[in-house]
Amino acid sequence: MKRRIFLKGSMAVSALGVALGAGLLTPTTVLAAWPDKAFHAKKMPEALTAMFGSDAVEESGDVTIDAPEIAENGNEVPVKVITSIKDVESITIYADKNPSPMVATYNLTDKCHGFVSTRIRMGKTANVIGVVKAGGKLYSGKKEVKVTVGGCGG
Repeated sequence: MKRRIFLKGSMAVSALGVALGAGLLTPTTVLAAWPDKAFHAKKMPEALTAMFGSDAVEESGDVTIDAPEIAENGNEVPVKVITSIKDVESITIYADKNPSPMVATYNLTDKCHGFVSTRIRMGKTANVIGVVKAGGKLYSGKKEVKVTVGGCGG
């Protein structure tokens, strides 16, 4: 039985190698688009403009950030962004005092609920901001998270 599994695995790897070598699979077609300028921006308005073409964000009570008041370790801060806004296109998470404030972005389909949950890295006490794009507009919610031990080199 182990021999059969080994043979199947080596056949799959060989087929993948042939496809890569023949140019059938290229990184530009396999990998998702990467908003490089947005992730490398040093200030939040720059990151918003690079990501969405504008930094005009409307604060909304319909965007909720669920994160701890105090994070004992900035290496792993649990964050949830929840919204009741309809037709959500994307949810992006920022930590405004991080060296690169844009932490994550999620593109959602029309069948998804306005909810994301992840763990982020924070260098020091900062606002965690969730930006929801819906109907071509940007809405935000924020929450301050106090960090006792920084995760971004702090």
